[in-house]
Amino acid sequence: MKPTFLGKLVFTACMAIPLSALAASWPEQPIRLTVGFPAGTGPDIVARSVGDQLSKEIGQSVVVENKAGAGGQIAAQSVATSTPNGYSILLGEVGSISISPETTSTLSYKPQKDFAPITEAVRANFVLVTPADSPYKSLKDFVDNARKNPEKFNMATFGAGTPGHFGAEMLAEAGGFKIEPVHYRSTGDAVTAIVSGQVQAAFITTAMAAPQLAGGKMRALAITGSERTKMLGDIPTFKEQGMPSVNFGAWFAFFAPAGASDAVLDTLNQKIVAALKHEQVQTTLENAGFVITASSRDQLKELLVSEQKTWSEVVKKTGFKIN
Repeated sequence: MKPTFLGKLVFTACMAIPLSALAASWPEQPIRLTVGFPAGTGPDIVARSVGDQLSKEIGQSVVVENKAGAGGQIAAQSVATSTPNGYSILLGEVGSISISPETTSTLSYKPQKDFAPITEAVRANFVLVTPADSPYKSLKDFVDNARKNPEKFNMATFGAGTPGHFGAEMLAEAGGFKIEPVHYRSTGDAVTAIVSGQVQAAFITTAMAAPQLAGGKMRALAITGSERTKMLGDIPTFKEQGMPSVNFGAWFAFFAPAGASDAVLDTLNQKIVAALKHEQVQTTLENAGFVITASSRDQLKELLVSEQKTWSEVVKKTGFKIN
């Protein structure tokens, strides 16, 4: 059946409407914000604090959905296959976006192809922690003992191929010793293993370490980054202690499925950045140990290119792969 003259006229008129006009009424329904870690963890704190303020910025509900597992891959896959209309967004992080593509040949999504960057939200350094009653009073104690007793040293991770896993490998290479990584299914299980003394040590983010250290459940030996953090100012950096190569961090950023319009992505960037700069959100995130970045879309794209190169080299050195 051939289109009528009127049908052609309507189609032509619709095509003439700029994308900005089509997106002018966006959003018209709640937004689903997916995070790949359990409630109460650092990523969840970021998602919920930003989500609450974002709902006020856009006049629609922002529903946070926790899809934990596989180091954030389950959540990433969920959003990657969602309709690219801006109503489904992801709080992604360095593991699922920059590391997993280098370690997992069967990864079901391709970050550079399947996601549209919105904004980097926050960053956090990692702290090397041991059980509170461990015999290690300093990083030097830890390294010396690891060299003398390699068969006794294991370190917890929040999953194979995660930043904490490769951080442990970095530390072992820099210190000239070997460790056995013990991969746990959840952050809670790994933290329990550290506190109870089932493992020698682990790398955890400053956000996760702060309450454990304040409660006297762990001891901190060193922190990644070029300088000490505001929250944990008494913990010396690896660089200060003669191990500058042990330097990595976590970042968390917002993404939409690839194919979302520039108009919607620009609006999301503006509104999320505004939420991140809100005084209450800043207080919440900084108290949790995060540094707020609130980047442009292009700045996040540049970060992804840089991180892909960095983690590709790290993974290549270790030879680690997930089949």
